[in-house]
Amino acid sequence: MTLADEFVRKRARAACIGTVSAAIVFLCVNGTGQAFAQTLYKYRGSDGEWIYTDRPPQGEQVEETRQLDKGSGQPKLTVIDRRYDSQVSLIAQNEFYSPVEVVVALDELRNVGFPPPEMDLRWVVPARSSTELLRLDTLQENAAAGISFRFVWIPGDPGSEHRPPRPYRVPFALASAYPVSQAFPTSITHTTPDSRFAVDIAMPVGTDIHAARSGTVVEVASNNYRGGIDTTRDGAEANLVRILHDDGTFAIYAHLNWNSIRVRPGDEVQRGQYIADSGNTGFSSGPHLHFAIVRNRNLRLDSVPFYFEGPNGSELAPKTGIELRAY
Repeated sequence: MTLADEFVRKRARAACIGTVSAAIVFLCVNGTGQAFAQTLYKYRGSDGEWIYTDRPPQGEQVEETRQLDKGSGQPKLTVIDRRYDSQVSLIAQNEFYSPVEVVVALDELRNVGFPPPEMDLRWVVPARSSTELLRLDTLQENAAAGISFRFVWIPGDPGSEHRPPRPYRVPFALASAYPVSQAFPTSITHTTPDSRFAVDIAMPVGTDIHAARSGTVVEVASNNYRGGIDTTRDGAEANLVRILHDDGTFAIYAHLNWNSIRVRPGDEVQRGQYIADSGNTGFSSGPHLHFAIVRNRNLRLDSVPFYFEGPNGSELAPKTGIELRAY
């Protein structure tokens, strides 16, 4: 049973001993929240092309060496406790430009009363907000009080429903065409709920990527330059853009090229706007764009089926092997 399942199925409540503590568990880990550096070596290849690598080249003249700080400045969600004269409260601080669902487990209460038994320790915290989740009365005056707790969170409102106003724009330049290398029901690598209905589009590194639907940029990872098929080494290295739509769903544009993303969290983007270049970063066997529409469903990001826009506004279901053309 996962921690999320544990929180959903039962609420941990116990007599309190010890001090206030919090363990933060992230349900959505994509590498952008890690704080460490990569060394980037830049040099010319035998054909004069620029090569970027994390391994020192042998014999080539290095033009530039750079340390990349991965994940600094990314939005985050935290839950803190605050003591008042006769009460203790828990407050969620959400830096994301989207609502976030939070579930709390109370492990220990010290000199603090239990919340009402009918209270569901689950909240949807609005975007860019500081929200009090609960406030509990202390039992004895002038005595130390505290809460030991855990929490999980996931971006998105669980009440969201996928309701696009029209089929999605193919996410590259008008009149261009590229093949679909993987789409439902093909599941070579799309084996998780958040990728079941994702679409992989094969295209050269550096292809212009355009927004398939208007929305608000929620998350950006842009400093990764490494790609490969080792899930342990490469799985968290994909550059990406996550955009929130007005129906509460998110579009994911992944495997983007290093240092090519033109948007940042909080930006409002329009359908067809140029947002980044395609690449080959993260868990990837070749240059392509990974595109998916996801929503929060019971503390899990699930992908949803969708249509691209075809000729004359028609609906085009993405299928492995077809050629997509942007209209």
